[in-house]
Amino acid sequence: MFLEKDIDNTRGRGWIEIICGSMFSGKTEELIRRLKRAKIARQRVEIFKPAIDVRYDEEKVVSHDANEIMSTPVPSSSNIMLLANDVDVVGIDEAQFFDAELPNVCSQLANAGIRVIVAGLDMDFKGKPFGPIPQLLAVAEYITKVHAICVKCGNLAHFSHRTVVSEKLVMLGETDSYEPLCRSCYCHYKK
Repeated sequence: MFLEKDIDNTRGRGWIEIICGSMFSGKTEELIRRLKRAKIARQRVEIFKPAIDVRYDEEKVVSHDANEIMSTPVPSSSNIMLLANDVDVVGIDEAQFFDAELPNVCSQLANAGIRVIVAGLDMDFKGKPFGPIPQLLAVAEYITKVHAICVKCGNLAHFSHRTVVSEKLVMLGETDSYEPLCRSCYCHYKK
């Protein structure tokens, strides 16, 4: 029998926001901006990143422009569920590096009334959907696709072109290994 007292009062207040795009498009910058605004609003915020991402800092989420915010590095998405206690907002950076359970974790958090903000690459260096991002895009209420500027022609870029020879799917790198390209320039270099 369903009783009104069984309704969770937080339902309807949680949601999932995705910030996606290529490398150098400002995904992490936008994530940090949203999280800092939540903190200004006195919301309880917890930020997570994959433990493998140690490019700029082992514990901080850091943008290419050197903006930063403290985070908790975790080895898998299940750890997020264990550590996201008594929070209003959960931020997740570099989501493409997490396992296939991340969409389920994000949905559970949102269902519990938590605002979940996720940033990640939507495509890998081959131009294919990357990791759990496609599933997250399907279940998110809000999606922001950000673009870089093509380093070859100046148009909007949404491909992360790898400039070094490696077939590894996950290869951490910066401008030494990747450059943002528009579709036309990306197709030209992939010939």
